[in-house]
Amino acid sequence: MVQAAASSFAALDRDATDHSEDAAPRRPWIVVAGGGTVGHVSPGVAIAEALVRRGCPRGAIHFVGSRRGVEATRVPNAGFSLTLLPGRGIQRKLTVQNIGAVTGLLAAFAAAFWVLLRRRPKIVLSLGGYASAPCGLAAAVLRIPIVVAEQNAIPGAANRLVGRAAKACAVSFEHTDLPRAVLTGNPVRAEMLSVERRLDRAEARRLLGVPEGRTLLLAYGGSLGARTVNRAVWGALERWVDRDDLAVRHVIGDRGWAERPAEIPAGALHYDPVIYEEHMPQGLRAADVVLSRAGASTVFELAAVGVGSILVPLPIATEDHQTANARALERVGAAVVIADRDLTPQRLVEELDRLLTEDGRLTEMAAAARTVGRPDAADRVADLLVRHARGPWPGDAPTEEEAR
Repeated sequence: MVQAAASSFAALDRDATDHSEDAAPRRPWIVVAGGGTVGHVSPGVAIAEALVRRGCPRGAIHFVGSRRGVEATRVPNAGFSLTLLPGRGIQRKLTVQNIGAVTGLLAAFAAAFWVLLRRRPKIVLSLGGYASAPCGLAAAVLRIPIVVAEQNAIPGAANRLVGRAAKACAVSFEHTDLPRAVLTGNPVRAEMLSVERRLDRAEARRLLGVPEGRTLLLAYGGSLGARTVNRAVWGALERWVDRDDLAVRHVIGDRGWAERPAEIPAGALHYDPVIYEEHMPQGLRAADVVLSRAGASTVFELAAVGVGSILVPLPIATEDHQTANARALERVGAAVVIADRDLTPQRLVEELDRLLTEDGRLTEMAAAARTVGRPDAADRVADLLVRHARGPWPGDAPTEEEAR
Protein backbone atom coordinates (compact mmCIF):
# COMPACT_ATOMS: atom_id res chain seq x y z
CA MET A 1 0.00 0.00 0.00
CA VAL A 2 2.81 2.39 0.94
CA GLN A 3 4.67 1.45 -2.24
CA ALA A 4 1.57 2.16 -4.30
CA ALA A 5 1.13 5.50 -2.56
CA ALA A 6 4.76 6.39 -3.20
CA SER A 7 4.40 5.48 -6.87
CA SER A 8 1.25 7.56 -7.17
CA PHE A 9 2.80 10.61 -5.51
CA ALA A 10 6.00 10.27 -7.48
CA ALA A 11 3.82 10.91 -10.52
CA LEU A 12 2.27 13.87 -8.71
CA ASP A 13 5.75 15.27 -8.01
CA ARG A 14 6.88 14.81 -11.62
CA ASP A 15 3.79 16.59 -12.84
CA ALA A 16 4.22 19.57 -10.49
CA THR A 17 4.09 22.63 -12.71
CA ASP A 18 7.07 24.99 -12.63
CA HIS A 19 6.06 28.56 -13.44
CA SER A 20 9.50 30.11 -13.04
CA GLU A 21 11.91 31.06 -15.77
CA ASP A 22 14.52 28.53 -14.55
CA ALA A 23 13.56 24.88 -14.40
CA ALA A 24 13.10 23.70 -10.82
CA PRO A 25 16.06 21.50 -9.89
CA ARG A 26 15.49 17.97 -8.71
CA ARG A 27 17.14 18.99 -5.44
CA PRO A 28 15.99 22.51 -4.50
CA TRP A 29 17.81 24.36 -1.76
CA ILE A 30 14.59 24.93 0.21
CA VAL A 31 11.07 23.53 0.41
CA VAL A 32 8.49 26.00 1.73
CA ALA A 33 5.58 24.04 3.22
CA GLY A 34 2.13 25.21 4.24
CA GLY A 35 -0.60 27.56 3.20
CA GLY A 36 -4.34 27.28 2.89
CA THR A 37 -5.02 30.97 3.48
CA VAL A 38 -3.53 34.23 2.27
CA GLY A 39 -2.29 34.78 5.82
CA HIS A 40 0.01 31.78 5.48
CA VAL A 41 0.93 32.06 1.80
CA SER A 42 1.82 35.77 1.55
CA PRO A 43 4.56 35.60 4.22
CA GLY A 44 5.95 32.49 2.52
CA VAL A 45 6.19 34.25 -0.82
CA ALA A 46 7.75 37.31 0.87
CA ILE A 47 10.42 35.10 2.45
CA ALA A 48 11.07 33.37 -0.88
CA GLU A 49 11.49 36.75 -2.57
CA ALA A 50 13.96 37.77 0.15
CA LEU A 51 16.02 34.67 -0.67
CA VAL A 52 15.90 35.53 -4.37
CA ARG A 53 17.18 39.05 -3.63
CA ARG A 54 20.16 37.42 -1.89
CA GLY A 55 21.01 35.47 -5.03
CA CYS A 56 19.12 32.22 -4.50
CA PRO A 57 17.88 31.00 -7.91
CA ARG A 58 14.11 31.19 -8.11
CA GLY A 59 14.08 27.60 -9.31
CA ALA A 60 15.89 26.47 -6.13
CA ILE A 61 12.81 27.36 -4.06
CA HIS A 62 9.99 24.81 -4.14
CA PHE A 63 6.62 25.13 -2.38
CA VAL A 64 4.46 22.31 -1.03
CA GLY A 65 0.83 23.18 -0.37
CA SER A 66 -2.66 21.71 -0.41
CA ARG A 67 -5.09 21.34 -3.27
CA ARG A 68 -7.75 23.26 -1.34
CA GLY A 69 -5.57 26.25 -0.49
CA VAL A 70 -5.05 29.62 -2.16
CA GLU A 71 -1.42 28.62 -2.83
CA ALA A 72 -2.63 26.64 -5.86
CA THR A 73 -2.83 29.93 -7.77
CA ARG A 74 -0.84 32.44 -5.71
CA VAL A 75 2.45 30.52 -5.63
CA PRO A 76 2.66 29.85 -9.40
CA ASN A 77 1.63 33.45 -10.06
CA ALA A 78 4.63 34.51 -7.95
CA GLY A 79 6.91 32.42 -10.16
CA PHE A 80 7.68 29.46 -7.89
CA SER A 81 7.20 25.73 -8.49
CA LEU A 82 4.63 23.92 -6.41
CA THR A 83 3.53 20.43 -5.35
CA LEU A 84 -0.03 20.09 -4.05
CA LEU A 85 -0.85 17.49 -1.41
CA PRO A 86 -4.20 15.69 -1.17
CA GLY A 87 -6.50 15.71 1.83
CA ARG A 88 -7.99 18.26 4.19
CA GLY A 89 -7.52 19.42 7.76
CA ILE A 90 -8.91 17.56 10.75
CA GLN A 91 -11.77 19.33 12.54
CA ARG A 92 -11.48 19.96 16.27
CA LYS A 93 -14.64 18.00 17.05
CA LEU A 94 -15.72 14.42 16.38
CA THR A 95 -17.25 14.22 12.91
CA VAL A 96 -17.65 11.57 10.23
CA GLN A 97 -15.60 13.78 7.93
CA ASN A 98 -12.59 13.31 10.21
CA ILE A 99 -12.36 9.64 9.20
CA GLY A 100 -11.69 10.68 5.61
CA ALA A 101 -9.47 13.52 6.84
CA VAL A 102 -7.17 11.11 8.70
CA THR A 103 -6.88 8.94 5.59
CA GLY A 104 -6.10 12.03 3.54
CA LEU A 105 -3.49 13.14 6.07
CA LEU A 106 -1.72 9.78 5.82
CA ALA A 107 -1.73 10.09 2.04
CA ALA A 108 -0.38 13.64 2.34
CA PHE A 109 2.44 12.41 4.60
CA ALA A 110 3.34 9.73 2.03
CA ALA A 111 3.37 12.35 -0.71
CA ALA A 112 5.40 14.83 1.34
CA PHE A 113 7.87 12.12 2.36
CA TRP A 114 8.37 11.20 -1.30
CA VAL A 115 8.87 14.81 -2.37
CA LEU A 116 11.52 15.39 0.31
CA LEU A 117 13.19 12.02 -0.19
CA ARG A 118 13.50 12.60 -3.92
CA ARG A 119 14.49 16.27 -3.81
CA ARG A 120 16.52 16.35 -0.59
CA PRO A 121 16.34 20.10 0.15
CA LYS A 122 18.88 21.64 2.51
CA ILE A 123 16.12 23.04 4.70
CA VAL A 124 12.32 23.08 5.11
CA LEU A 125 10.34 26.18 6.08
CA SER A 126 7.00 25.48 7.81
CA LEU A 127 4.43 28.26 7.36
CA GLY A 128 1.55 26.63 9.21
CA GLY A 129 -1.66 25.38 7.67
CA TYR A 130 -2.57 21.90 6.51
CA ALA A 131 0.40 21.04 4.27
CA SER A 132 3.02 22.09 6.81
CA ALA A 133 2.23 19.21 9.20
CA PRO A 134 2.90 16.24 6.88
CA CYS A 135 5.83 18.01 5.25
CA GLY A 136 7.34 18.99 8.60
CA LEU A 137 6.96 15.47 10.00
CA ALA A 138 8.53 14.01 6.86
CA ALA A 139 11.45 16.45 7.22
CA ALA A 140 11.93 15.37 10.84
CA VAL A 141 12.01 11.70 9.85
CA LEU A 142 14.53 12.43 7.09
CA ARG A 143 16.58 14.67 9.42
CA ILE A 144 16.24 17.70 7.18
CA PRO A 145 16.59 20.94 9.20
CA ILE A 146 13.33 22.81 9.81
CA VAL A 147 12.57 26.46 10.52
CA VAL A 148 9.04 27.46 11.52
CA ALA A 149 7.51 30.83 10.55
CA GLU A 150 4.50 31.58 12.77
CA GLN A 151 2.33 34.54 11.82
CA ASN A 152 -0.06 34.78 14.76
CA ALA A 153 0.39 35.66 18.42
CA ILE A 154 -1.02 32.24 19.35
CA PRO A 155 0.57 29.54 17.19
CA GLY A 156 -1.51 27.13 15.14
CA ALA A 157 -1.62 23.38 15.79
CA ALA A 158 0.56 22.48 12.79
CA ASN A 159 3.39 24.81 13.78
CA ARG A 160 3.17 23.74 17.43
CA LEU A 161 3.68 20.16 16.27
CA VAL A 162 6.44 20.89 13.75
CA GLY A 163 8.09 23.38 16.11
CA ARG A 164 9.18 20.60 18.44
CA ALA A 165 11.63 19.40 15.77
CA ALA A 166 12.56 22.84 14.41
CA LYS A 167 16.01 24.41 14.66
CA ALA A 168 14.31 27.78 15.23
CA CYS A 169 10.80 29.26 15.27
CA ALA A 170 10.46 32.72 13.73
CA VAL A 171 7.62 34.46 15.57
CA SER A 172 5.76 37.65 14.78
CA PHE A 173 4.82 38.70 18.32
CA GLU A 174 6.68 38.71 21.61
CA HIS A 175 5.85 35.88 24.03
CA THR A 176 4.59 33.52 21.31
CA ASP A 177 4.77 30.09 22.88
CA LEU A 178 7.04 28.08 20.57
CA PRO A 179 10.39 26.42 21.32
CA ARG A 180 13.57 28.20 20.25
CA ALA A 181 11.52 31.28 19.33
CA VAL A 182 13.22 34.17 17.53
CA LEU A 183 11.29 37.45 17.19
CA THR A 184 11.33 38.43 13.50
CA GLY A 185 7.95 40.01 12.84
CA ASN A 186 5.58 38.82 10.13
CA PRO A 187 6.80 39.27 6.53
CA VAL A 188 4.43 41.35 4.40
CA ARG A 189 4.07 41.84 0.68
CA ALA A 190 6.77 43.90 -1.00
CA GLU A 191 4.18 46.34 -2.36
CA MET A 192 3.13 47.13 1.21
CA LEU A 193 6.69 47.93 2.19
CA SER A 194 6.97 50.37 -0.69
CA VAL A 195 4.05 52.47 0.58
CA GLU A 196 5.21 55.96 1.52
CA ARG A 197 2.05 57.60 2.91
CA ARG A 198 3.43 61.14 3.13
CA LEU A 199 4.43 61.14 -0.55
CA ASP A 200 1.68 59.01 -2.15
CA ARG A 201 -1.42 59.69 -0.07
CA ALA A 202 -2.83 62.55 -2.14
CA GLU A 203 -2.35 60.62 -5.37
CA ALA A 204 -3.93 57.47 -3.89
CA ARG A 205 -6.97 59.43 -2.76
CA ARG A 206 -7.30 61.01 -6.19
CA LEU A 207 -7.19 57.59 -7.89
CA LEU A 208 -9.88 56.30 -5.54
CA GLY A 209 -12.07 59.34 -6.16
CA VAL A 210 -12.05 60.54 -2.53
CA PRO A 211 -13.29 64.15 -2.32
CA GLU A 212 -10.84 66.61 -0.86
CA GLY A 213 -11.13 67.54 2.80
CA ARG A 214 -12.78 64.30 3.93
CA THR A 215 -11.70 61.68 6.42
CA LEU A 216 -11.57 58.29 4.68
CA LEU A 217 -12.72 55.14 6.48
CA LEU A 218 -11.59 51.98 4.68
CA ALA A 219 -13.68 48.97 5.77
CA TYR A 220 -12.89 45.44 4.67
CA GLY A 221 -13.09 41.84 5.84
CA GLY A 222 -11.03 39.71 3.48
CA SER A 223 -11.80 38.33 0.02
CA LEU A 224 -15.11 36.77 1.11
CA GLY A 225 -16.05 39.70 3.30
CA ALA A 226 -16.98 39.83 6.98
CA ARG A 227 -20.72 39.81 7.67
CA THR A 228 -20.41 41.63 11.02
CA VAL A 229 -18.28 44.40 9.51
CA ASN A 230 -20.56 44.75 6.50
CA ARG A 231 -23.74 44.98 8.54
CA ALA A 232 -22.24 47.52 10.92
CA VAL A 233 -21.22 49.75 8.00
CA TRP A 234 -24.58 49.43 6.26
CA GLY A 235 -26.40 50.30 9.49
CA ALA A 236 -24.12 53.26 10.15
CA LEU A 237 -24.79 54.78 6.70
CA GLU A 238 -28.18 56.02 7.87
CA ARG A 239 -26.50 57.96 10.68
CA TRP A 240 -23.71 59.25 8.44
CA VAL A 241 -25.85 60.16 5.45
CA ASP A 242 -25.61 63.94 5.96
CA ARG A 243 -21.90 64.09 6.77
CA ASP A 244 -19.93 66.09 4.23
CA ASP A 245 -16.62 65.53 6.08
CA LEU A 246 -16.57 61.73 5.75
CA ALA A 247 -15.88 59.22 2.97
CA VAL A 248 -16.34 55.46 3.28
CA ARG A 249 -14.69 52.96 0.95
CA HIS A 250 -16.37 49.66 1.70
CA VAL A 251 -14.78 46.43 0.43
CA ILE A 252 -17.76 44.10 0.75
CA GLY A 253 -16.33 40.80 -0.52
CA ASP A 254 -17.74 38.03 -2.67
CA ARG A 255 -20.07 36.57 -0.06
CA GLY A 256 -21.36 39.91 1.18
CA TRP A 257 -21.97 41.44 -2.25
CA ALA A 258 -25.25 39.53 -2.70
CA GLU A 259 -26.40 40.69 0.77
CA ARG A 260 -25.87 44.41 0.23
CA PRO A 261 -28.94 46.63 0.66
CA ALA A 262 -30.97 47.31 -2.45
CA GLU A 263 -31.06 51.02 -1.58
CA ILE A 264 -28.32 53.12 0.01
CA PRO A 265 -29.32 56.41 1.67
CA ALA A 266 -28.44 59.34 -0.59
CA GLY A 267 -26.96 62.44 0.98
CA ALA A 268 -23.75 64.34 1.55
CA LEU A 269 -21.79 61.24 2.57
CA HIS A 270 -19.37 59.86 -0.03
CA TYR A 271 -19.95 56.06 0.01
CA ASP A 272 -17.98 53.84 -2.36
CA PRO A 273 -18.84 50.11 -2.19
CA VAL A 274 -16.61 47.65 -4.08
CA ILE A 275 -16.69 43.86 -4.19
CA TYR A 276 -12.91 43.50 -3.90
CA GLU A 277 -9.99 45.88 -3.38
CA GLU A 278 -7.71 45.24 -6.35
CA HIS A 279 -5.00 47.54 -5.00
CA MET A 280 -4.98 47.26 -1.20
CA PRO A 281 -1.67 49.17 -0.83
CA GLN A 282 -3.32 52.10 -2.58
CA GLY A 283 -6.37 51.81 -0.32
CA LEU A 284 -4.23 51.83 2.82
CA ARG A 285 -2.22 54.77 1.49
CA ALA A 286 -5.42 56.75 1.12
CA ALA A 287 -7.12 55.76 4.39
CA ASP A 288 -7.22 57.80 7.59
CA VAL A 289 -8.62 54.90 9.61
CA VAL A 290 -9.34 51.23 8.84
CA LEU A 291 -12.11 48.92 10.04
CA SER A 292 -11.20 45.25 9.61
CA ARG A 293 -10.62 41.81 11.05
CA ALA A 294 -7.31 41.11 12.82
CA GLY A 295 -5.49 38.40 10.94
CA ALA A 296 -1.71 38.57 11.31
CA SER A 297 -1.17 39.75 7.73
CA THR A 298 -3.71 42.54 8.21
CA VAL A 299 -2.15 43.64 11.51
CA PHE A 300 1.36 43.81 10.08
CA GLU A 301 0.22 45.51 6.87
CA LEU A 302 -1.45 48.22 8.97
CA ALA A 303 1.80 48.54 10.90
CA ALA A 304 3.95 48.60 7.77
CA VAL A 305 1.88 51.37 6.19
CA GLY A 306 1.22 53.23 9.44
CA VAL A 307 -2.55 53.69 9.80
CA GLY A 308 -4.84 53.61 12.83
CA SER A 309 -7.58 51.02 12.98
CA ILE A 310 -10.74 49.66 14.55
CA LEU A 311 -10.19 45.91 14.74
CA VAL A 312 -12.93 43.30 15.07
CA PRO A 313 -11.32 39.89 15.69
CA LEU A 314 -12.96 36.88 14.06
CA PRO A 315 -14.65 35.09 16.98
CA ILE A 316 -14.22 31.58 15.55
CA ALA A 317 -10.48 31.97 14.89
CA THR A 318 -8.52 29.08 16.39
CA GLU A 319 -7.80 29.75 20.08
CA ASP A 320 -9.02 33.32 19.53
CA HIS A 321 -5.66 34.22 17.97
CA GLN A 322 -7.07 37.28 16.17
CA THR A 323 -7.85 38.93 19.50
CA ALA A 324 -4.27 38.33 20.60
CA ASN A 325 -3.05 39.83 17.32
CA ALA A 326 -5.26 42.89 17.72
CA ARG A 327 -4.12 43.51 21.30
CA ALA A 328 -0.56 44.02 20.05
CA LEU A 329 -1.71 47.16 18.21
CA GLU A 330 -4.09 48.20 20.97
CA ARG A 331 -1.32 48.10 23.61
CA VAL A 332 0.72 50.74 21.79
CA GLY A 333 -2.31 52.92 21.05
CA ALA A 334 -2.56 52.05 17.34
CA ALA A 335 -5.98 50.38 17.39
CA VAL A 336 -9.35 50.17 19.07
CA VAL A 337 -10.49 46.56 19.55
CA ILE A 338 -14.19 45.69 19.50
CA ALA A 339 -15.51 42.16 20.04
CA ASP A 340 -17.52 40.80 17.13
CA ARG A 341 -20.67 40.55 19.24
CA ASP A 342 -20.35 44.22 20.25
CA LEU A 343 -19.92 45.73 16.78
CA THR A 344 -23.30 47.33 16.15
CA PRO A 345 -23.91 50.27 13.82
CA GLN A 346 -24.32 52.53 16.86
CA ARG A 347 -21.02 51.32 18.38
CA LEU A 348 -19.21 51.91 15.10
CA VAL A 349 -20.59 55.45 14.85
CA GLU A 350 -19.59 56.20 18.44
CA GLU A 351 -16.06 54.86 18.06
CA LEU A 352 -15.41 56.72 14.81
CA ASP A 353 -16.82 59.95 16.25
CA ARG A 354 -14.51 59.55 19.25
CA LEU A 355 -11.46 59.11 17.01
CA LEU A 356 -12.36 62.09 14.83
CA THR A 357 -13.13 64.50 17.65
CA GLU A 358 -9.93 63.85 19.65
CA ASP A 359 -7.46 66.29 18.15
CA GLY A 360 -4.47 64.51 16.60
CA ARG A 361 -5.67 61.03 17.62
CA LEU A 362 -5.49 59.48 14.15
CA THR A 363 -2.00 60.89 13.59
CA GLU A 364 -0.86 59.43 16.92
CA MET A 365 -2.39 56.04 16.06
CA ALA A 366 -0.62 55.99 12.70
CA ALA A 367 2.73 56.71 14.35
CA ALA A 368 2.10 54.05 17.00
CA ALA A 369 1.26 51.47 14.32
CA ARG A 370 4.63 51.99 12.66
CA THR A 371 6.39 51.08 15.92
CA VAL A 372 4.96 47.55 15.62
CA GLY A 373 5.95 47.11 12.00
CA ARG A 374 9.10 45.16 11.13
CA PRO A 375 9.92 45.91 7.49
CA ASP A 376 12.93 43.57 7.58
CA ALA A 377 10.92 40.56 8.80
CA ALA A 378 11.41 38.53 5.60
CA ASP A 379 15.16 39.11 5.73
CA ARG A 380 15.26 38.09 9.39
CA VAL A 381 13.60 34.78 8.55
CA ALA A 382 15.95 34.36 5.58
CA ASP A 383 18.88 34.79 8.00
CA LEU A 384 17.58 31.87 10.08
CA LEU A 385 17.19 29.71 6.99
CA VAL A 386 20.74 30.36 5.81
CA ARG A 387 22.10 29.79 9.31
CA HIS A 388 20.39 26.43 9.84
CA ALA A 389 20.48 24.95 6.31
CA ARG A 390 22.54 21.82 5.95
CA GLY A 391 24.71 22.41 2.92
CA PRO A 392 26.09 25.26 0.79
CA TRP A 393 24.22 28.33 -0.33
CA PRO A 394 22.72 27.48 -3.76
CA GLY A 395 24.83 30.05 -5.58
CA ASP A 396 27.92 28.08 -4.57
CA ALA A 397 26.60 24.65 -5.55
CA PRO A 398 27.02 23.11 -9.02
CA THR A 399 23.97 22.96 -11.24
CA GLU A 400 22.44 19.60 -12.09
CA GLU A 401 24.03 19.71 -15.55
CA GLU A 402 27.46 20.47 -14.08
CA ALA A 403 27.14 17.58 -11.64
CA ARG A 404 26.51 15.02 -14.40
